[in-house]
Amino acid sequence: MCGISVSIRLDRRQTGRATGAACQQETRTKLETQLSKSLDLIAHRGPDAKGIWINDDASVGLAHNRLSINDLTPSGTQPHHSSDGNLHAVVNGEIYDEGDALRTRLATEHGYAFHSHADTELVLALYSAYGAPAFLDHLRGEFSLVLYDDRDGGRVIAARDRFGIKPLFWTIIKDEEDGEEGGGGGGGERLLIAAEAKAFLALGWQPEWDVGAIVEGVWQVGERTLFKGVQKVLPACWMEVGRNGNMVQRRYWDMEYRDKREREVRSVEEMVLGVREKLTEAIRLRLRADVPVGIYLSGGIDSSLLAGIVTHLVRDDGIRIGNRDATSRICCFSIEFPSEGHFDESEIAERTANHLGVQILKKRMDEATLAENFADSAYHCEHHNFDLNSVGKFCLSTVPRENGFKVVLTGEGSDEHFTGYPFFVPDFLREPDLAMPDTELSKNSELRERLQDKARKDFDILLRAGAGFFQHGSDFGETFRAVNDVSVMGWAAVFQPSLHLFAPWVREKCAGVNVALAEINEMPAEAKEKIRDKWHPLHSSQYLWSRSMLANNLLTCLGDRTEMAHSIEARPPFLDHVLSEYLNALPPSVKLAYTPQMQDSDRSGGLPWAGTREKFITDLFTEKWILREAGKPYITKELYERKKQPYVAPNRWPKDGPLHNKLREICTREAVEQLGFVDWEIVRRALDTAFGEGADGASFRVLLVVGAWVTLSERFGIKRAEL
Repeated sequence: MCGISVSIRLDRRQTGRATGAACQQETRTKLETQLSKSLDLIAHRGPDAKGIWINDDASVGLAHNRLSINDLTPSGTQPHHSSDGNLHAVVNGEIYDEGDALRTRLATEHGYAFHSHADTELVLALYSAYGAPAFLDHLRGEFSLVLYDDRDGGRVIAARDRFGIKPLFWTIIKDEEDGEEGGGGGGGERLLIAAEAKAFLALGWQPEWDVGAIVEGVWQVGERTLFKGVQKVLPACWMEVGRNGNMVQRRYWDMEYRDKREREVRSVEEMVLGVREKLTEAIRLRLRADVPVGIYLSGGIDSSLLAGIVTHLVRDDGIRIGNRDATSRICCFSIEFPSEGHFDESEIAERTANHLGVQILKKRMDEATLAENFADSAYHCEHHNFDLNSVGKFCLSTVPRENGFKVVLTGEGSDEHFTGYPFFVPDFLREPDLAMPDTELSKNSELRERLQDKARKDFDILLRAGAGFFQHGSDFGETFRAVNDVSVMGWAAVFQPSLHLFAPWVREKCAGVNVALAEINEMPAEAKEKIRDKWHPLHSSQYLWSRSMLANNLLTCLGDRTEMAHSIEARPPFLDHVLSEYLNALPPSVKLAYTPQMQDSDRSGGLPWAGTREKFITDLFTEKWILREAGKPYITKELYERKKQPYVAPNRWPKDGPLHNKLREICTREAVEQLGFVDWEIVRRALDTAFGEGADGASFRVLLVVGAWVTLSERFGIKRAEL
C-alpha cells in the first residue's frame, strides 16, 4: 500500500505555454516542490521511499510514497514507466497474480518484458495488452491507480478496486501557471488526484465544507465528500480524462445476484464446500508478501476463521505467511476495551489464539487512550464517525507496526456477504426464498409475515434503546417503495446526524430533507431496476449497504485510514471479488437461516446496547449460517455457536473524565461557531448531558461528530460555511 498525489493540466491540447527553457524549468521546479510537500502530508501511507515524475511541459506530475511490501528492491519504486517511455503509473494497493500466471501470459502472448515483480509494472503490462477498461477485468485485489498514456496527446485513467477498499479522491483548481489562457475544455484548470484529501492542501486547494452532502448523508453513498468540490472515484469505477479536459466516470464491474425466481439445484453440502474452497483461496493469495503478515483477531467468527485457515495453510500445507515459513509463529493483534457489558471481546479472542496455538498481542483501550487519540483519528479518517470504534482501530494499528509487521489480514466484508448485521432480518422476511421453496418460511407465508411484523416492532425498540442512534423522524415508507420496500437505507440514515444539530439557516434551507431518499438516489439506476424486479430483498439489502456504509464509512474509519495512519497494509479476504461472485449466487436461506430451535440456547454475543428486550427477533435466526458450516473445521465450538456482536466501543463514560474533558477542549463555542453550520446550543446541552449517570447516548454521538468536524476545520484550515 502506498500514497499517491497527482497534478494534471486539464486541457493538454496546447503544450509549451511557458515560453523559454528557463520558464519551463521554473514551472517544473514549482510543481515538483508542491508534489513533494503533498507527499509529506500523506507520508504515513508510504514512509519507505518517495518518487516524483513530471513530463516535459509540466502538464502532468505523478508522485508516490512507497510502503515496501513486495519486491523490496529499488525496482519497485514508483512512478513506474513502460519500456518505451509512453506509459506512466502510480498504484496504491496489491494485485494478486496466482502463480505469476498473468505475467507469464503477458510475456509469452504479448511479448512484454518484465523488469521487476512490482504490481505497478503488471498494471502497465495489462494496459498495454488490453487497453482501458478491459485491463481492469484482470486485476484481483485492493487498489487505486492513476495511469498516464502519453500517446496521442495524453490520456489519463484513474481507477479504484471493486469494493472501494483503497481510496481515490479528485478535485479541480485553477492553474496558476496558465491563468485563463488555456482555452478549450480545461479553462486554465488542473485536476488533482490523491489517496487522501489532505494531500491537496500543498497543491493550492482551499477547502470548504459541502454542507448539503453532510446534512443529506450522501457523502457516504455517491461521489461527494464532506469537502466542496472534492469527489471520489467510486468503487468499481474508472475515470477517463481526455487531452481536452473532458472527464467521464464509468463502472467496470458491479455486484450481481441470482434471479429470485431461479430455483437452487446444488446441494447444501456442495455450497458449503464451495464457500470453504473460495475463502481458503482468497486467504492464501493474501499471504504473499516479502515482509511478515499478521492477523487482526476479535471475538467474532470472521477474524477467528481467518486465523484458523491461516494456521491450517501454514502448518498443514507449508504455505509461507509473508516472508516467514511454517516454522514461524503466527501473530494476531487484538483490542481490549474496559470491561463493560458486551463491548470487550478480548477474552474470547485470547481463547481462540490459545486453541490455535498462535501468538496474540493486545492493545488495551482505556478512556484516557481513547481521549488522547480522538483528534488524530478524525484527522486521518477525514470524516466524522458516531462511535469510538474508529479510535480503537486507529490505536490497534500501532501494535503490528511496533512488532515488525507491515501487513495484516482483516475480516471486513464478511457481514455484508454473509448477512451478519441484525437489520438484514426484516428484508430477508419481505419475500419467500423461491430458490429454496422447501424451507419453512418459503412454505408458510403467514408465519413469515408474522415474523416480519415482529421484526419491525423489535427494531423500533432497538432504535430507541441506549445506543444513541440519530432519529430523523421521517416516514420512510414511500421512500422504500423505490427499492421494493427494502428498508436497510433507513439504518444507514441513523448513523447520520439529524437536522436539529445544524444551524438555523441550514435547518431552514434543508427542511424536509429525507436522508434515506437522498442516499437511495445516489445508487446506480441499473441496480435499482434489479432491486425492484430481479433480486430477493435480502440481496438488495446487501447491495445497498455494501455500496453505501461499507464503501464510504466502514472501509475508511475502520479500514484504510486508521490502518495506513500507521503504515499498515490491511488485506480483507472476504472482499475478494471472485469469492464475492460465488457468494452472491447463493440462496438467501443459506446465509440467514431460520433456526427457532436455537432461541432458548445460551449463546454468547449479540447486541451490546442496554434497553433491548431479552428475546429479540434475531434469536430466531442464525446469521452467517453457511460461513459457520464452511468454517466449522477451523473454529471452536464456542465461536460456531456464538451470535454476531458488532464491533462498537462503549458509549457511556463518567462525567469530568478524560473523554468529557477532551470533548470540552475541542468543542468550544468559538470552534463550533467557526464551523458555520452547527447550532452551538445543541452542542452546549450535549456537553452537559452526554456523560455520567443517566447519560444520553445521542448527546454523546453529537459530540463525537462535532468534535471530528472541529478537528478537520482546524487542521485543514476550512473556510467557515455561510448561507
